Amino acid sequence: MTVSARDLDSAMSTVDSALRPAVDHDWAAAPGTGTWSCWSTADHVGDCLLSYAAQLVARPSTRYVRFLASLDKDASAAEALEFALTGAGILASTVRTAAPGARAYHPTGMADPEGFAGMGCVELLVHGEDIARGLGTTLDPSRDVCARVLARMFPDVAAELADIDPWTALLWATDRIDVPGRGRRGDWRWRGAPLGE
Repeated sequence: MTVSARDLDSAMSTVDSALRPAVDHDWAAAPGTGTWSCWSTADHVGDCLLSYAAQLVARPSTRYVRFLASLDKDASAAEALEFALTGAGILASTVRTAAPGARAYHPTGMADPEGFAGMGCVELLVHGEDIARGLGTTLDPSRDVCARVLARMFPDVAAELADIDPWTALLWATDRIDVPGRGRRGDWRWRGAPLGE
């Protein structure tokens, strides 16, 4: 089970479908992730995904590429969504063209293109759900995508969650929900490095 640029495409489509109907809401006032608004959460997603693409292009081994991408302070909700999806599209294109053996720095291990694709899917889907909840809607992602992302990014818990809906399992793995019999996960960390390394 590998995570690919097609999975990023699917995650982008899911986020776009769920959030585009809500761009007439006040994203600066609606809650997003933690103490962030929906607008700030979208800003974070766009920055992260552009950063992951930059990592795959430059391939530093000990640090992030030194830049920050952020929304213009006057960006609308529609433009905030556009920024997050643009970052996802650039990351998907970069994953498609990167050599399979490419490796680049991430604090969770020297990541390969699949690892950055998986990170991108987690950022899009989980933060997309954070935004959706703040706006009164929900995401309904592909369960196959969620299963691949869970297996690649959270191998420490994927097997024990095999009997749970993959989207529910991914939300639990990122401490977004309780799962009966397991409570909240609490601290979590994904695996950036390829499995087996």
